[in-house]
Amino acid sequence: MAVRRKVMAIFGSRPEGIKMAPVVQELRRHPDWFETLVVSTGQHREQLDQVFEAFGLRADHDLAIMQPRQTLTDIMVRALSGLDALLTAERPDLVLVHGDTSTTAAGALAAFYHKIPVGHVEAGLRTFDKYNPYPEEINRRMAGIIADIQFAPTPRAREHLISERVDPGTIFVTGQTGVDAALTVLRQPHEFSVPALREIDFDRHRVVVMTAHRRENLGEPMRNMFRAIRDLVERFPDVLLVYAVHLNPAVRELAWPILGGHPRILLLDPLPYPDMIHLAARSYMAMTDSGGIQEETPSLGVPHVLMRETTERPEALEAGVILLSGTSYEGVYSAGERLLTDGELHRRMARAQNPFGDGQASRRIAEYLGWRFGFLPEMPAPFDPRA
Repeated sequence: MAVRRKVMAIFGSRPEGIKMAPVVQELRRHPDWFETLVVSTGQHREQLDQVFEAFGLRADHDLAIMQPRQTLTDIMVRALSGLDALLTAERPDLVLVHGDTSTTAAGALAAFYHKIPVGHVEAGLRTFDKYNPYPEEINRRMAGIIADIQFAPTPRAREHLISERVDPGTIFVTGQTGVDAALTVLRQPHEFSVPALREIDFDRHRVVVMTAHRRENLGEPMRNMFRAIRDLVERFPDVLLVYAVHLNPAVRELAWPILGGHPRILLLDPLPYPDMIHLAARSYMAMTDSGGIQEETPSLGVPHVLMRETTERPEALEAGVILLSGTSYEGVYSAGERLLTDGELHRRMARAQNPFGDGQASRRIAEYLGWRFGFLPEMPAPFDPRA
């Protein structure tokens, strides 16, 4: 008979928390198979706490590494140090990390130092430009080199790993767990918790939901983005922009001088995840530099302007669910203008099929681990976006 295994899920940022929460919930539906521990590095303190609340989770261990204006080196050093002591004490059978944050790289490296197997959720995303996104491209490559199990979200991500000579037998295509999270929240009855959102007249306004926080966009690229977006709001009197401003002071110091003070621009603190999903679902379009929101908006029927120079999710471009604008004033303004004036383009993008997932990725991960550890006789079927 198979022996119950200890699985440690390590994450520290809001995006990781959102995408790992349904995995943790699914693992905990099998208490005879897994003892599931949640470890938070606290890389994003306030924003991660929102995620725990939204999904009814708590951290079994919290390293609380966050400090004001922390550097990448600060995060890595404190995370490695805290995880070293924790892995010595807990000795899990498997460490799960997600995606491409500094916590991801530190979690994988710490487990490697302890010779503990690593499963990498959302493995195989690549831009092949080590500084874009920065530092995420190197973080996920590092985790990919270390990982013993590669949970690739799409067939394209699997191909990337195989091209890097990863053993195909260690790769399993799951779909995107972020889609699981978004669909779960969307199915729940919801009233906005943030008063400003309750006051929006969605019938009167075309609402544009926005996020912008990427490290490589700080400075002139972000200034260009903000100027273009303000001018779009000025040009289209029925547009209302809602921007959940990242807590990074470098972002806030740019956002308020350019976007503040306009009657149809709402600058809000980061929104609770259920508020963000239900806001996006009721919006006309999204304008972001986010990675994960590219995966959510197709399931919500919301066209998306991606304000980045590259994307590690080319499936979104091929499926026609995003416009890649770059970060120049002209590129951002032009892409936003197209969606605000071309009704046929908007309808086509809103109706496109989501290439990233079907809401079953977390179940596939739990069942795959159940098979690997001997609790199930057969491996589950992988995600197929053509199905």
